[in-house]
Amino acid sequence: MKISRKRGSRGFTLIEMMVVISIIVILLGVAMPIYSHSINVAKEDAFRQSLETLNKVIYQYTLDKQKPPQSLDDLRTAGYITEIPNDITGTSDTWVVENDPPSILSLYQTDTGLYGVHSGSDKIGSDGKPYSEW
Repeated sequence: MKISRKRGSRGFTLIEMMVVISIIVILLGVAMPIYSHSINVAKEDAFRQSLETLNKVIYQYTLDKQKPPQSLDDLRTAGYITEIPNDITGTSDTWVVENDPPSILSLYQTDTGLYGVHSGSDKIGSDGKPYSEW
């Protein structure tokens, strides 16, 4: 049995392959910045939530204990958080603690300690402000 091939049905030509590859590269060139931006937005949202949670927990600890925590580990050992969340840098050891509160939160508070945290990162966020100013 002899199989005959028609003329022009030998497969893809080099031009056809290059057109398909060019289209794929163009689509990837459009999709990658969008994907990268969505990853960055997700990281910033997680960072914003961690920052807000830490500051709320510090406030609650101060009201409950009538004194501010001396470190972030105090929050963990007292059971207010299970672990110290990561900063925008991806580690938990870059948080910068803010000491000396602007005002006393409770009538019986006599000790000083930390009253807030912010990021130790010097990178700029998507809103144009450094993460350390959030």
